[in-house]
Amino acid sequence: MNAFTGTMMGELKDRVDELEQWTDGKGLIVQGAASTFCSGSDLNAVRAISNPQDGMKMCMLMQNTLTRLLRLMAPGSEIRFVHKHMGLVPGWGGAARLVRIVGSKNALQLLSTARRVDPDYAVSIGLAEEILASDVSRSLDQAQKWLSDHTKGPSSVIRALKKVVISGRELPLDEALRIEKQVFGTVWGGPANLEALAQGLKHKGHNTDD
Repeated sequence: MNAFTGTMMGELKDRVDELEQWTDGKGLIVQGAASTFCSGSDLNAVRAISNPQDGMKMCMLMQNTLTRLLRLMAPGSEIRFVHKHMGLVPGWGGAARLVRIVGSKNALQLLSTARRVDPDYAVSIGLAEEILASDVSRSLDQAQKWLSDHTKGPSSVIRALKKVVISGRELPLDEALRIEKQVFGTVWGGPANLEALAQGLKHKGHNTDD
């Protein structure tokens, strides 16, 4: 079933927790099966927890799990926020993060109209990063290349970059600055930094005598 069930949400959290310990990892591609990508919640699962207390627990679980995503779309795919038709608002960080990604004006439009967002429009407002090929195998190859292009370099540095960006996006400024300082301390004088200094690097193609 290509929908969010209680089991699926628990398994997704467990996999994300495992990946947090993957010290050599830089990124992961999550691809939808068949023609949909977890297009909604399983109604039986929803009915089983249809009370405010369980709803808030589920919300917190998924807020903490879904903080790492960038989005690539294929032609013919769409994103749609249909929460209002179910008498809901996004509850997994979807509303707050949507505002930060596309701005309050676009976020309100997407949520209040439940419009179908095609790849071109998604890219134009910053909701998606890139449009892939329509062929599944080619789109996966393109996604892998996109990920490779964005994760070149030592895994420790890539993970540090992601952490400071996510902190800046998700946290109040004072807390984000505190984490940035901590992360900076882990890479300053680290193996990648020392290697770059030994090679006299500033950035590729730049005269190091400047």
